[in-house]
Amino acid sequence: MTEIKEKGLADIEQTEDLTALNEIRVHLLGKKGPITAALRGIKDLTPEERPEVGSYANKIRDAITQAVSDHRQTLEDQALNEQLAAEKIDVTMPGKPVVQGQPHVIQQIIDQIVDLFLGMGYEVLSGPEVEEDKYNFEMMNLPKDHPARDMQDTFYLSKDILMRTQTSPMQARALEKHDFSKGPLKMISPGIVYRRDTDDPTHSHQFHQVEGLVIDEHVTMADLKGTLITMAQNIFGDKFDIRLRPSYFPFTEPSVEVDVTCFNCMGKGCDVCKHTGWIEVLGAGMVHPNVLDMAGVDSKRYGGFAFGVGPDRFAMLKYGVDDIRDFYLDDVRFLNQFSKRGN
Repeated sequence: MTEIKEKGLADIEQTEDLTALNEIRVHLLGKKGPITAALRGIKDLTPEERPEVGSYANKIRDAITQAVSDHRQTLEDQALNEQLAAEKIDVTMPGKPVVQGQPHVIQQIIDQIVDLFLGMGYEVLSGPEVEEDKYNFEMMNLPKDHPARDMQDTFYLSKDILMRTQTSPMQARALEKHDFSKGPLKMISPGIVYRRDTDDPTHSHQFHQVEGLVIDEHVTMADLKGTLITMAQNIFGDKFDIRLRPSYFPFTEPSVEVDVTCFNCMGKGCDVCKHTGWIEVLGAGMVHPNVLDMAGVDSKRYGGFAFGVGPDRFAMLKYGVDDIRDFYLDDVRFLNQFSKRGN
């Protein structure tokens, strides 16, 4: 037994491999090992010999078990240290470049509009995309059976609930809640809107709008024009001008269509602008008294202007994109053409 112990401890100490160490453990302490055999043979000894032999065999088994455990820990620590040495990070090496993403081109236009109007003292409001007919149409001076509703083919979820066709409902909601004793109402409302349009190069069933509204005493059409010129030049450049053409919208009176100098020919006339020198970009006007009255605002005291901007159309015009669907196909090769912040 002493020889088995000494040889076993020597083999354990010399082993440099965890697999080999486990084989030594099984050989010495396993069911077929010499120590197990010695313990089983105690029954054949005299009563006087059994305690002495059993105690000695158990001490050898415990010594070998402890030696195996200690050496296993030594080998594991050694393996870990070697792994750490091999995998250490050299902090002096240059790092791998991280490719930074950028906002979607339409989001760039929206952010540019939002930044401009925040700087002009406007508040930014957002509202539900699932909207009530009351706010989407009726409070915008579009009662049921109004012919102008035919201009917006709508996704109705029920008789009175729909996917909003414009972000104008936030104007009505803001008018209802605003306390004019604390100052004028100046707001924009960016968001997604939905219409049952057939997708083609210039139409989509889902697109973006930014509605703007200013209500106060003594607001004039000149204030509207100045605001629109500032926005157009901020988006397209300071060389651009705008013109207002009479139009019709149920929620404004008078109403105007807004054109901007053609970006392609700078007003000289070309195929892009149909040789007019102008490109239509948005609709606007002075808020209709009925819209104010329905929101509980005194239309004889207060007035103002409203406008609706299509960031998708702005992006098409600014970058010369001829198919709106290109913005929604998630083709990174296409989207990477537009640098961050629309520059």
